[in-house]
Amino acid sequence: MRAIRQAKKLLFAILAWGIAMAAFVFFRYAQTQDLPQWAVGSADLATLAIYMGIIFGSLHWMSNLIADFSAINRLPYLFSVLFKGLFLLLGATTLAYITQFLNMWAIENHMTTLRQMLTVHVLYSPSFQALIVYLVVVRMGLAFIEQMALLVGPRVLFNIGLGKYHKPRYEQRLFLYLDMVASTTHAESLGDYRFSRLIQDSFSLLSDTVANNEAEIYRYMGDAVLIHWPLNEGIQKDRCMNIYWEFSQQLNWQRQYFEEHYGFVPKFKAAAHCGQVVAAVVGVQKQEISFFSDVLNTLARLQDQCNPLGQRMLISGALAARLDNDDSDYQLSSLGPVKLKGKQHSIEVFGVTPKRGD
Repeated sequence: MRAIRQAKKLLFAILAWGIAMAAFVFFRYAQTQDLPQWAVGSADLATLAIYMGIIFGSLHWMSNLIADFSAINRLPYLFSVLFKGLFLLLGATTLAYITQFLNMWAIENHMTTLRQMLTVHVLYSPSFQALIVYLVVVRMGLAFIEQMALLVGPRVLFNIGLGKYHKPRYEQRLFLYLDMVASTTHAESLGDYRFSRLIQDSFSLLSDTVANNEAEIYRYMGDAVLIHWPLNEGIQKDRCMNIYWEFSQQLNWQRQYFEEHYGFVPKFKAAAHCGQVVAAVVGVQKQEISFFSDVLNTLARLQDQCNPLGQRMLISGALAARLDNDDSDYQLSSLGPVKLKGKQHSIEVFGVTPKRGD
């Protein structure tokens, strides 16, 4: 799954830079009726844009990959952007020198056709400084978009951009609520600073498993997190249950780290529920897509029942009815109707355990 995500990121970077380079080539030569010396036809301009899009898109992806899998990712965002920008400029400079070398080699070997097809006329023309400035602007713009996607989620950013939720609309959603066990006790023993680092370290392990199960983070609430899907996507491939058990496994794999830094391995409890919600963009200075429904209230009350019922994860009967338990890696155990706090009617509740054991 990680390889697929990286492949999608690479394709997005190449596409974005291909569009950016097409715009650069177009405006660079839009004011002249004559094609540049190296271009036999207008198709060569498109070839140049594609070539530069692939090169700079690959450099863009590589800089993100290095930052994501190194200590750079923990630096302030400004330093991360500077690193990515310098990496791209270094790549552009290297490309210029390689192009110069190939051009000189072509001249020495009397390969005129190859020399004409090289991009040296762009890289060493009076527009080279403009190209460098343009690269910086595009890289900063894409970095801003990427950061916004991290802050609000790529789907949310896309939907806000399209204005999809400017008018409230009904949707069927599935929500998963994760909450740390004994968080108050941990906060008192660790203190505010170390407890906040514990939350950071815990939820940093959650990101991959959320992406692997095609979910989105709706909201962080201190030591708890709310995750969601469109209903039809969330019930597929055990996604709504995978996240909790995979996250628990990730925490267990990092047992040595947590015990050395905090003296214990954090544990979480979870609940999942589904139903109709109203989705709408709220706020002016800071916008977000919010969900309004009794589904969320029921979910919070359901999660409160994990301890009394002695379960690590609970799901509602409404969700259990939609799951294909015959082809599932999890066993659902009916706990009967349960009266939730503040609710007039009881709901059917199921406990969730892996069939292969945890």
